Amino acid sequence: MKYAGYAGITIILVRPRIPENIGACCRAMKNMGLSRLKVVAPEAWDPVRIMKTATHACRDVVEKIEIVGDTATAVSPFSYIAGTTARMGRQRQMVLSPGGFAEKAVTLCRENPVAVMFGPEDRGLENEDLQYCHNLVHIPTSEFSSLNLAQAVLVICYELFGAARPNQDHFQPRLASSFELEGMYDQMKEVLLAIDFLRPDNPDYWMNNFRRFVSRVGLTAKEVKLIRGVCRQVNWYGEKRYADGLAEKKKKDPR
Repeated sequence: MKYAGYAGITIILVRPRIPENIGACCRAMKNMGLSRLKVVAPEAWDPVRIMKTATHACRDVVEKIEIVGDTATAVSPFSYIAGTTARMGRQRQMVLSPGGFAEKAVTLCRENPVAVMFGPEDRGLENEDLQYCHNLVHIPTSEFSSLNLAQAVLVICYELFGAARPNQDHFQPRLASSFELEGMYDQMKEVLLAIDFLRPDNPDYWMNNFRRFVSRVGLTAKEVKLIRGVCRQVNWYGEKRYADGLAEKKKKDPR
């Protein structure tokens, strides 16, 4: 399936607090040729205040905004998701520069739905949001590192606009969507708990290692189906061995 090139890349604002910032983001997107915006659980939704900073020239972007209740729902259709972050740390790996992200996203978006997430103005994306991301994007700054939400959106949209050059037609397979990946992670966790590979007291913490690995690799939809098939087979074999053991025990001791 062909997608709409870089213009089809979706911007996701997670729990924005100020309607005027949403409007300014719409304006930044329109400047750089993007128009698809999702807003996750906005703290205050006021179309009048949004339009004040968006201006009438961006009315089409504002009117097409999709509002969703949580991050998982927002990202579920996408095969490649990046999240912006100002904070760095051991749990925040696979970080790209804005230019590096743009080159990758513009290449992938021809065959895959792509999104980039921005967090709330006061604290940015939480780790629970970033777990859905294949890469993080860090915008380097000087001593004062705090960017306004619309400024950050403009930087990323500008890089996407600049990276969208012609004659980049090499084949890209369809990557697995977030929905497909989450189904695979759930199935993996079930099997890994059953074979006592994960610690049952905090399995999600240990599953984060698998999430980071898969995000680096970038699994295709076909590869996700293969892994889920292996998980089903492991589960079937475990149940069969258990049933065979009970039958053998009963044969030896029919009581």
